[in-house]
Formats: sequence, C-alpha cells, structure tokens
Amino acid sequence: MPTMDMPKPGPEHAKLMRFAGHWAGDEVLAPSPWGPGGPASGATTMRVGLDGMALLQDYEETKDGAVAFHGHGVFVIDPQGSDVLWWWFDSMGFPPDGPARGRWDGDVLLFEKTTPMGEGRYRYEFFGDRYTFAMSNRFPGQSDFTEMMRGDYARTA
Repeated sequence: MPTMDMPKPGPEHAKLMRFAGHWAGDEVLAPSPWGPGGPASGATTMRVGLDGMALLQDYEETKDGAVAFHGHGVFVIDPQGSDVLWWWFDSMGFPPDGPARGRWDGDVLLFEKTTPMGEGRYRYEFFGDRYTFAMSNRFPGQSDFTEMMRGDYARTA
C-alpha cells in the first residue's frame, strides 16, 4: 500500500503562528447575564502545537483582583481551504457546538459562529507585538450585535 506524505504547515499556518507567545492586557467587559461588566485584565499564552498544524491558546481573566474566568482555544487551518477554525472551551462549561470559522483580511482575523445560544463575531487585529480582540454577540430575540468584551494585549515574552 502506498504511503501518503504527512501534511506540512503552509503560509496560512505561518500567519496564524505569529500569535505564539505570552500576551497580557486590559479589557473592558459589557454588562451581561454573567456579570455587571467593567474593567478586567487578561493573560494569554499561545503556543505552536501538533507539529505546527495547530495554535493552542490558554487564557485567564482577572476581575476585581481575582481570577474570574479561564479559557482554552485550538486554532487550525481548514485543510479544504485557508479558513481558520477555532474551537473554544472555557470555565463556563458550555461544550463547543463546532468551531468558529474565520478569515484573514490583512492583519485582521474575523470569526463568526452560530449556536443555539445565539451568534458570535470575534475580531483579532494583529499589530506585531500587540493585538486587540473584540467579541460581539447577538442572542435570540435581539436584532443587533452587542460588543461583550474588548481587550488590548501586548507581548510579554
């Protein structure tokens, strides 16, 4: 039986891997069903995994002097194209219904996802040693998206 060559990371993987490293920054949370909102800080470690085929993300949010939230993300490139797929797991305990699907527009990575809980839009904008992240949701019955969180992060290592 002939053997197949193992896939190798390509240019889309390299673009995504620019996020590898340790990041920290200030965040602003909007009031939501999960809390009153307000200032917070976030720290993220993103590392190259699976022989360069995935970017693994660990996130911690601190609010009012205490850790309030943890998350874990897995980013891969869709083998059928150049879309970025992002699975997200967090301390709220909701299992992902599937990945958010994203595309690059220059140095902006835009994701969208629809679940039974509503719709989400996620925006990463890369600036070399900084990036911003914004999350907007539209819950069932809402006509517009509402920004739930915005953060500005700098590379710390």
